[in-house]
Amino acid sequence: MNPLLQDWSTPFGMPPFDAISEQDFAPAFAAAFAESRAAYAAIANDPGTPTFENTIAAMERADKALNRVGGVFFNLAEADSSDALEAIQRDVAPKFAAHSAEILMNAALFRRVEAVAASGEKLGPEQNRVLQLYHRMFVRAGARLGQQEKARLQAIMERLATLGTAFAQNVLADEKSWSLDLAPADLDGLPADLIDALAETARERGKQGHVLTLGRAAIVPFLQFSPRRDLREIAFKAWTARGANAGATNNEALINETLRLRDERAKLLGYASFADYKLETEMAHTPQAARKMLMTVWGPAQAQALADQRKLEERLHADGFNGTLQPWDWRYYSEARRKAEHDLDDAEIKPYFQLEQMIAACFHCAERLFGLSFHPLDLPLYHPDARAWDVREGDRHVGVFIGDYFARSSKRSGAWSSTFRAQNNLDGSIRPIVVNVCNSSKAPAGQASLLTFDDAATLFHEFGHALHALLSNVTYPLIAGTNTATDFVELPSQLYEHWLAEPQVLEQFALHATTGQPMPADLLTRLLAARNYDMGFQTVEYLSSALVDLDFHDGQPPQDALASQAETLTRIGMPAAITMRHATPHFQHVFTGDGYSSGYYSYMWSEMMDADAFESFRETGDIFDAETAGRLKEHILSAGGSRDEAELYKAFRGKMPSPDAMRPRPRGPVVSRPSHRSRRAPTGT
Repeated sequence: MNPLLQDWSTPFGMPPFDAISEQDFAPAFAAAFAESRAAYAAIANDPGTPTFENTIAAMERADKALNRVGGVFFNLAEADSSDALEAIQRDVAPKFAAHSAEILMNAALFRRVEAVAASGEKLGPEQNRVLQLYHRMFVRAGARLGQQEKARLQAIMERLATLGTAFAQNVLADEKSWSLDLAPADLDGLPADLIDALAETARERGKQGHVLTLGRAAIVPFLQFSPRRDLREIAFKAWTARGANAGATNNEALINETLRLRDERAKLLGYASFADYKLETEMAHTPQAARKMLMTVWGPAQAQALADQRKLEERLHADGFNGTLQPWDWRYYSEARRKAEHDLDDAEIKPYFQLEQMIAACFHCAERLFGLSFHPLDLPLYHPDARAWDVREGDRHVGVFIGDYFARSSKRSGAWSSTFRAQNNLDGSIRPIVVNVCNSSKAPAGQASLLTFDDAATLFHEFGHALHALLSNVTYPLIAGTNTATDFVELPSQLYEHWLAEPQVLEQFALHATTGQPMPADLLTRLLAARNYDMGFQTVEYLSSALVDLDFHDGQPPQDALASQAETLTRIGMPAAITMRHATPHFQHVFTGDGYSSGYYSYMWSEMMDADAFESFRETGDIFDAETAGRLKEHILSAGGSRDEAELYKAFRGKMPSPDAMRPRPRGPVVSRPSHRSRRAPTGT
């Protein structure tokens, strides 16, 4: 009795995590693939006249078991992986690619889709949208190719799935394998909460003392506060070498092959480049439009970063170090400069950003804006650190929200939002199960886990994605929640960050971990005044990653991706003391799948809208204005991909942003990983 294949009689239809074992996944996938193939064969061979119901709606139902098994497996493979799960993932990834290709290249299925499109059947707006997306998916997946080209394209997709899985597992292996034991003298200058976290890491590894690992929650503050330049260099080089180390985990060959195969895929489908193929269905539409937007911001950001670099270099020299500022120096001297110029340091700020209080702040804003309430659930979950809430609107169950906030060796780095089950109303009201995964440092028992202001922004960012999934209210799974264009999907998440920086929110929830007192007014003023501090650095590290990504995919693929990366950085004038936010060997947004490939620009494209969207609240004089929140919920958060993204935005705001508002703010996105998308998302990912 495989629990993954049974009907779940658990509360809210939650996966029975306590009954599922790793050994259940392989047979469950085999059965689910077989069930799916049979369902699609029945649709293709249906002798009846093709209709929306017996063709499109039937395909929406065909993957019920596969989505259920995959929803559990792929979330565990990212958030709580193991050697056994990684082996299953290596086996199943190309099978998913092959299965998808079999469906979308099936001539009989495509004939039925075309027949429905040409039938003149009277359909509602959602049905028309879903039909349009299905037709587009089939075409973009190669349904019109000849048999030889179809076979080659299917082989490409299977190989790309294998390469993406290997890429991600190599990065995780490098993260897990590196650590640095710190002597007591090596802790000088580090804040108390970081020292506690490093001690907790040592205890988890069965060691005495303090251990530094490659989790961002440990590495970044270590680089900010450690006065030991030699240790900062060791830590920084290890952090940026993930995926580039010699041996089995080196990703260079995988990257080069991935780029060649993506280009071949695009050429088979009739596109000049992979970027042309990928961006056709995004809001930007062309790589030229995306590049123009990025380069508009690059010049001012680069100039600011170079000016800041000179100031930081003066501090380096004052400390007795000759030569130029290095990448492992930037955060340390920038933190010292911030303290001097703004009278701020994280040691003073972090006690006011308790994880529990920031979760409460996320919930509070959702209650004020959308009438939601969050009720803790005592249910078995996949890891003891994960927590769950019943999300309600009045007495109505909206969905289940899972929060998984602490770093561990079995979890990929970064932060992301995903779903165990997506919303749909196809056969009754199916409510979503949504998870936010972060990598905060876990405090010792009895102490509060503390965040930086940027960490808190990440928490709000991912919760914005969660609201997009929780409030989804559409009929068809294909257009549910975050199944939208990649350069639109970041709008809800980046918009939600704005509420964190509002004084009325901070005054209520930024409470000191020891005293319980609210943040003093003068500290709050200094914190908000310094929000744009070091934005030259943050914007340059983001933009350089986005431009390298575009260059990889716009035009002929490079023979040597790392040489191409170096050429791009030289051409744009990358400051020597700054590195890409995601160097190519560990650029998981781009190389673990197609989601953000040639689309890392998306964060800034969405940012062009989020300032305008928040301005709509400010214009009312109330950041929780009910009417504006109602429009946001109706036209964006609940609408999923039910309409063209520009139409959705205009329905909310009345117009697209003006040219002035369209200029992005001088900041990069929070560090994030892609939201979980359906395996046949309308963007073709």
